[in-house]
Amino acid sequence: MKVYRPADGKETAAAWISALTGTAPTALVLTRQNLPQYENSGLAALKGGYVLDDCEGKPDVLLIASGSEVEQCVGAKAELAKEGIRARVVSMPCIEEFEKQPERYKESVIPSSVKARVCVEAGSPYSWYKYAGDKGEIIGMSTFGASGPAKLLFEKFGFTVPNIVEKAKISLAK
Repeated sequence: MKVYRPADGKETAAAWISALTGTAPTALVLTRQNLPQYENSGLAALKGGYVLDDCEGKPDVLLIASGSEVEQCVGAKAELAKEGIRARVVSMPCIEEFEKQPERYKESVIPSSVKARVCVEAGSPYSWYKYAGDKGEIIGMSTFGASGPAKLLFEKFGFTVPNIVEKAKISLAK
């Protein structure tokens, strides 16, 4: 089964295309929040993961997320840039599709030479350990959750730009 957590409308369209043209069952997990539309999103989401927002040169840290958490990673990238830290934002709407890609493609998106990483998932951190590696940080939830406005819950559970920036610096220091 393929599970898509799109970060914007163009990724949602790609997920729908994948569902209609693929042979595996597909779940589209959508948010109720208003999300920005990203200039570089779209059909690349069919590969499951791709570089949404890159830096100049080799990145110092990778910020990897799916769904609405991508927005916080884009914000964290901008904050890190103010401190001279080069970050790459990877949107990973469908891990199952990303895993089917050739190794060369996966390496171009998540280079093994970049050890500093932050994976952000407003859900279980379980599937992200592979991508975080031994020097990465994961912002996830190990509890069932809570009820309330999304903004307050994101703050409560650490899905914020300042927390992602802090975790990126921790990962860089390892």
